[in-house]
Amino acid sequence: MNPTAEPTAPTAATTPRPPLLSRALLLRFVSVVGSTVSFFLLLSAVPEHAGRGGAGLATGTLMLSTVLGELAGPRILGRYGSRGPLAAGLFLLGAPALVLPLSDAPAWTAAVCLVRGLGFGLTMVAGGALTAALIPAERRGEGLALVGLVGGVPSLLALPLGIWLAGHVGYAPVATAAGLAALAAIPTVPALRSARRGQASVSAGADGGRAVAVGMVGAVRAGGLRRPTVVFGATAVAAGILVTFLPLAVPRASGVATAALLVQSTASTAARWAAGRYGDRRGSSRLVVPGLLVSAAGLSALTAISSPVAVLLGAAVFGTGFGIAQNATLTLMYSRVSAASYGTVSALWNLAYDGGMGVGAAGFGLLAAHTGYAWGFALTGLLMLGALGPAVRDRRAGADHHDPVHP
Repeated sequence: MNPTAEPTAPTAATTPRPPLLSRALLLRFVSVVGSTVSFFLLLSAVPEHAGRGGAGLATGTLMLSTVLGELAGPRILGRYGSRGPLAAGLFLLGAPALVLPLSDAPAWTAAVCLVRGLGFGLTMVAGGALTAALIPAERRGEGLALVGLVGGVPSLLALPLGIWLAGHVGYAPVATAAGLAALAAIPTVPALRSARRGQASVSAGADGGRAVAVGMVGAVRAGGLRRPTVVFGATAVAAGILVTFLPLAVPRASGVATAALLVQSTASTAARWAAGRYGDRRGSSRLVVPGLLVSAAGLSALTAISSPVAVLLGAAVFGTGFGIAQNATLTLMYSRVSAASYGTVSALWNLAYDGGMGVGAAGFGLLAAHTGYAWGFALTGLLMLGALGPAVRDRRAGADHHDPVHP
């Protein structure tokens, strides 16, 4: 028997599927929604309030400190567990928002954004580790898709709502609402305990000597974690390009860009859910290569930016591939480490997400200045295929078996 072969799907008669929802996971949804609403309500409202002089500084500081919080997250979780850092992250995200309206000076706004970014990064890492521990391993793909939906819908609503509310009720009420959204979720954190023995260490912050958490350097060196990260990072680069430049490439008055972004996000959410259900039954490793190829095809289709039908179709195809890649890579990475390293996986995957989107937005601007938008989309689609090598090697190297990475 090949020890690296992907296990066949168990029959329902021999291995009944465990229930997905538990009281702890439902309570985890509260902190997911709270942190998401708190972050996205102010993501666009703060730059608008800061004006041209402070907008770039505010957003840049926020995103930089978010990355720093994600980098520091695994070490913090290794020392204090997951629940304490999650509560601390929610506090750092929420409390500074309450004092944000006290001054509109760029330095004050940047300082508040610095603290909030650290808090958001910490909530992403600690929350991701707790989420993985609260979902049955047999239904991890479906569970992660569900959590993505719970966080994705509020982000879609909160981003435009923040600007609208600031214009109609004022900046201070929006900042207060964002602060209270995160702070109100803190009382739910102590109840986030896994009932399954194999994963109790994530909540408790200790592994009883059974496993040692993998650090970020060890995770990058481990092919089983590095390869999915590279693949997902490539699709995240494309996502950053799509979100940032499609509204510029398509005439605003046509409304096509707005419709395309809605189609993309909807397709991504649906595909993430479908990929989770398929992966739990057949194996997520089967989906990494298709997710990359479909994403590249969708972005390349945007070459025909003069055709509304082509733009909408390309956005739908890209969204489908991106959703598949999101679920498949994260599910695979969690399956390859012990519970003690869930925080590291969460940090690495979120860094690929945030860093990829940032690199895509910055790099494509330079590329499009020389090629134009249409050729820029086409070339980026081709460049994404550079991640096909790691994706194929990962599929050949192993599948969804437990492949612990040693520090």
